Amino acid sequence: MTAPETEPRLALDPARTALVLVDLMERIVGLPVEPRKGTEVLAAAEELAATFRKAGALVVLVRGERPGLPEQPPGSGLVAGLAVEGDLEVVKRTIGGFQGSGLDERLRERGISTLVFGGIATNLGVESTARAAGDLGYDLVFAEDAMAALTAPEHEASVRLDFPRLGTVVTTAQVHFSAG
Repeated sequence: MTAPETEPRLALDPARTALVLVDLMERIVGLPVEPRKGTEVLAAAEELAATFRKAGALVVLVRGERPGLPEQPPGSGLVAGLAVEGDLEVVKRTIGGFQGSGLDERLRERGISTLVFGGIATNLGVESTARAAGDLGYDLVFAEDAMAALTAPEHEASVRLDFPRLGTVVTTAQVHFSAG
């Protein structure tokens, strides 16, 4: 799904906006996902992250750990090279990234009010994190082409039915920052 041609580019304030990328871990990016491959999601997410960093906006990388395991499964770290100095890495132990992670407090202390989402899986980690963010009062933006799910219908249900009710659905090309 792409955003309508008539929809203008979304201008964001870099001081009040964060990019939240969910579960871009080796073992998740390598799963068979749709409507695009995990490597395509990763490429779009890396492009967005570069845009955010260049503008001085915060990049948040949320990764999951399974509670109660003495050792995490192989591939549980973020994809190599995704995180750079200055990014905020958050470990979640539930489907969403807010519960018990300190994410809300860390965003609020930085004055963040708008979150742009990407990651895998659209209808699981991304949507769960976004729903919690909405409940906490954040403005939500969804970069559709920086996401995928286990099946195309699951992805489409989130993008076409749920996300428009929670925030704004855009493509990565529509995300840019307002000048000062």
